[in-house]
Amino acid sequence: MRNQVVALFAATSMLAAGVMAGEMPLSKPASPQTIAANRAVLDQLPFADRADYDAARRGLVAAFAGEIKNAAGKVVWNTHSYDFLAQDKVPDSINPSLWRLAQLNANAGLFQVMEHIYQVRGLDLANMTIVEGDDGLLIIDPLMATETARTALELYYQHRPRKPVVAVIYSHSHVDHFGGVRGVVEEADVRAGKVRIFAPAGFMEHAISENVMAGTAMFRRGQYQGGSALKRGERGQVDSGIGKGAPVGGTISLIAPTDLIDKPIETHEIAGLQVEFQLTPGTEAPAEMNLYLPQLRALGMAENATQVMHNVLTPRGAEVRDAKGWARYLDDSLVRYGDKAEVLFAQHNWPTWGEENIRTLLADQRDMYAYIHNQTLHLLNQGLTPLEIAAAVPKLPGELDRKWHTRGYYGTLSFNVRAVYQRYLGFYDGNPANLDPLPPEEAGKRLVEALGGADKVLELIRAAMARGDYRWAAQLGNQLVFAEPQNQAAREVQADALEQLGYRSEAATWRNMYLLGAQELREGAMDNVPRATEDLVRAATPAMFFDLLAVRLDAEKAQGHDMTLNWRFDDLKQDFALTLRNGVLTYRESSLHAQPDASVSISKATLDRISLRQTDFATAIQQGEVKLEGKAGQFKALLGMLGSFTPNFNIVTP
Repeated sequence: MRNQVVALFAATSMLAAGVMAGEMPLSKPASPQTIAANRAVLDQLPFADRADYDAARRGLVAAFAGEIKNAAGKVVWNTHSYDFLAQDKVPDSINPSLWRLAQLNANAGLFQVMEHIYQVRGLDLANMTIVEGDDGLLIIDPLMATETARTALELYYQHRPRKPVVAVIYSHSHVDHFGGVRGVVEEADVRAGKVRIFAPAGFMEHAISENVMAGTAMFRRGQYQGGSALKRGERGQVDSGIGKGAPVGGTISLIAPTDLIDKPIETHEIAGLQVEFQLTPGTEAPAEMNLYLPQLRALGMAENATQVMHNVLTPRGAEVRDAKGWARYLDDSLVRYGDKAEVLFAQHNWPTWGEENIRTLLADQRDMYAYIHNQTLHLLNQGLTPLEIAAAVPKLPGELDRKWHTRGYYGTLSFNVRAVYQRYLGFYDGNPANLDPLPPEEAGKRLVEALGGADKVLELIRAAMARGDYRWAAQLGNQLVFAEPQNQAAREVQADALEQLGYRSEAATWRNMYLLGAQELREGAMDNVPRATEDLVRAATPAMFFDLLAVRLDAEKAQGHDMTLNWRFDDLKQDFALTLRNGVLTYRESSLHAQPDASVSISKATLDRISLRQTDFATAIQQGEVKLEGKAGQFKALLGMLGSFTPNFNIVTP
């Protein structure tokens, strides 16, 4: 359970410990073709428009430059790792459009959004918004780690009155928007009613369970999305699209909400301020909400309208989001608040000021997601497959393609149209040849043989590289690497191809994925040891534990070992009837078998300690914390059938 629960936050923990600015030891310079492609971007987009540079610096109260450390003295955040972004000249190895965004996101410190509203930006992946009420502070999204959240609040207090925090709002169920909560409030104050915590309906369910079942895979893929092991520098990680990155080794926390917003529009008075919540489920997160502060004429758009194109399907993996619904909620916001709001702030990037600019941003973002949805459906109904649709939709229509706030820095048009296809039709493209294709290793071996052997394929790859045809070089290289994973020449040329594709990428996420792939081909994958987060483990329900137990079960080992088990959680007064049959583990909640093979009595607190590896079942049984009746051998046999997952599996090699 530990690896899966930790993946709730680890998939977004994208920085590697000890990573500093500089070049990867084995990285290579941009090729002439890549340099030419990047320079061409300068003529394609309105770089003379510097309005966002002013907006990203507007209202700066105090800059932050330095390190944030955890209790053990380990650096979890270091703004100096991005000092290289201060230079004026765009490096040859970075797409100029991405360089522009990376500079904008590098503004770190305390900013005044308007009177009574402040943001701390650049100290974590997300922003922390602080609203000054009559009798205290309202904090919107207390970052990912307690260390960065505490530093952010102290930075605010250095320049503003030290009012108490009386309310926290979790805008949605992603960890970078709630994980630092214990850095700004004490749970005792929440329990005493001194602090209220607001969240959208379904928050706890999705905050805990969204990534549990596929958590290990999401953690590993998340490393690619954020460039986990890449050094910060001209040939490495420069940004994450919606922020610089995530804190490393910080403490993730969670305090359960006291107030859940479950109506489409719901108003509460908080610290003397009217707060109107707009529930937007199924948009950027399964549980998400915008908010409007009528007394301040300020609109908070959570992560539904940032300064970039977002993901309809994040590369780390998640359920496909509803682009149609997303567009509809944005239009609802435009209609409801477009003539009322004087400032729009989000929990990533920088705010937008002025009614006309706000209406334009909301309308453009609405049109962007609506186009992605509608054009994909238009083309799939003509029989086009996902890759064909991606090729047929190279850019957004009209002026949307030249708007900075619709550029694909985080999500990409190519990925998003394929995500919409997947939402409606699944991964199968309809071609029977793709019903049961060979796995990568087998396909690679056959293709290499058909092309004349490894030396011939290397010759074809190098020819493609020489003419700058890196996409084709990478496709060929992937086949050769999977056919002959120990072929060092193949690994090196594939790394070179991925590297050049990374240097060209406008999307921070794609750059990170290409460059980390290149690095792992050259140096191998780093060891990953995710840490469990106690708050998240304790918040997981027993049913979630049994769901994960069923996933961990090795079906082959379980064959012929049918059994029934009763579990009773004495402290929760909850019963579960487990059945192992045909190598499949199922359970019924609030039920018990009449004649079980074994019965287990345990407290949720003890199960949490076992999940956190602070003890184990054998020790807990010996110490009387777990009571086992019936056939103890059956219970022990079940434990022996459970597999464990480690986030070290290969991605760019077999």
